[in-house]
Order: sequence, then structure tokens, then C-alpha cells
Amino acid sequence: MRVENNLFTKDSYTTPENTKRWLSDRLCLGNRFHFYLRNFFIFFQTGRCARRHQLDAFNQVHYSNKNFKLTEGCGGKINIIGLNNLDATSGSPVIMMGNHMSLLETAVFHSIIRPHLDFTFVIKKSLLKIPYFGDIMRSLEAIPLTRSNPREDLKTVLKEGKRLLKAGKSIILFPQGTRSEDFSPEKFNSIGIKLAKSAGVPVIPFALKTDFLANGKFLRDLGPIRRDRKIYFKFGKPFKIEGNGRDELLKVIKFMEENIKKWRQQETGN
Repeated sequence: MRVENNLFTKDSYTTPENTKRWLSDRLCLGNRFHFYLRNFFIFFQTGRCARRHQLDAFNQVHYSNKNFKLTEGCGGKINIIGLNNLDATSGSPVIMMGNHMSLLETAVFHSIIRPHLDFTFVIKKSLLKIPYFGDIMRSLEAIPLTRSNPREDLKTVLKEGKRLLKAGKSIILFPQGTRSEDFSPEKFNSIGIKLAKSAGVPVIPFALKTDFLANGKFLRDLGPIRRDRKIYFKFGKPFKIEGNGRDELLKVIKFMEENIKKWRQQETGN
């Protein structure tokens, strides 16, 4: 089911220069907990909606839009590139593979992607135990992995992935496995490539830079906000897997490396 989102009417998006920080954020002197309190309330609302079995396409976008506006209201400058590539398969399901930097991407992905493609995530199984978050992931039919038994995880991804793809749902994977500001190609597994090859569906690579919201040193989910760091999302053109998929995996890695490097150079001037 497609759902409209009036936030994005073109193939790209940039936070308007005249976007002002919310008064509440300025009154709180930019304290990170202003952001997190609002973010967690949106998270609670989304989870409650899922528990009521009402987290349909409209509500997925609705609550994700709240996170999107919260980010801009707290000084985030968001840049999105390549939305047209999400429409290149005419709604047919795809595998989406990219880096995972912070909590921000999962908070706003439905705002960005859901108007183009129905999708779910591949997640760590233990996350299903988190109150409300587990309800959201079960509502989305997320694929849970143990991350301790690669053979069983591959079987799970192939079995459940094919079922969901056949039903028209795209799948997002973060093959690094965990959030990290540093992109490490050697930790980038090929499970998404294997699923795409086995199911015969295209891959769309994506690259993101969301270190506006840092991972915390002591409390990982409560890191500082860096208003001097712009936020980027870029989606590449879909492509099919040929041969053993090794070249395609390198293509995905190169897409991420080149874009992350470019954004950081723009940020530092080096």
C-alpha cells in the first residue's frame, strides 16, 4: 500500500535555510534530553499504536514525520538524495543495504522510504524484548537474527526474507550489525546479497551520515546532539545480482565509502 507524504514532493530534499529551532529547544539551552524526551514519547505513541494493531502505512509515516520534524526543530539540517531510485522498480520489492550510524535513521526511515516502498528490517532478536520497540518490530514483521549462529541466521533470512519479498515487502539490512560512526568494510557481511540473489530481486544501496545524533559513551541511546553536523541520506540505483555477488557487494561498499568520505570532507573542508 502506497501512502503520500507531503514533506517530500521531489527526488531530493534539503531542510530550508529559514527553518527555525523550536522555542522549547532554545529555552532548554539545546540540552539533549529535550530531544530524547520528545523522541521517546513519539516512540511510546508508535509502540502503543502497534500494540493496538493499528500501525498501518498511514501511521508509520505519521509518527516518523514527527521524528523528522523534531530533528529539524532541534537544529538538524537534513539532506536526502535519490528518492527517484526508490520508485525505479515500480513498487516491486527490493533489498536495501547500507550503513547504520545512529538511532536517527530508524526513527525517520518510514517518513522517507514508506511513501515509496513497504518495508521491514532485519534486526537482532534480543531487540524484540524491548517494550514497545518489540511491538513495533513485530507489527512490521521484522526478521530477527541471533547474531551468534551465522548458519541459522542465514537460513532464517532466506526463509523469512523470501516469504516477505513474495508478499511485496522490501527488506532493509545493516550488514555491519551494529551502530557505528566509523564505516568498516571488513565487518560488512554479504547476507543481503545472498538473499537478493536467492530471491531474484534487485538491491538498492544507501549511504547515510546521521552523527548529528551521537552514540553515548555511557548510555548508548542518549548520546550528545551535534548541531554542526549535517544529516545525509542517499539512495543509489537498483541493480540485480550477477554471478556469485562478490562484485555487487563491493559496489555497495564503494557507494557508502565514497559518499561518507565526500560528506565528511565537505564538513571539515579537508
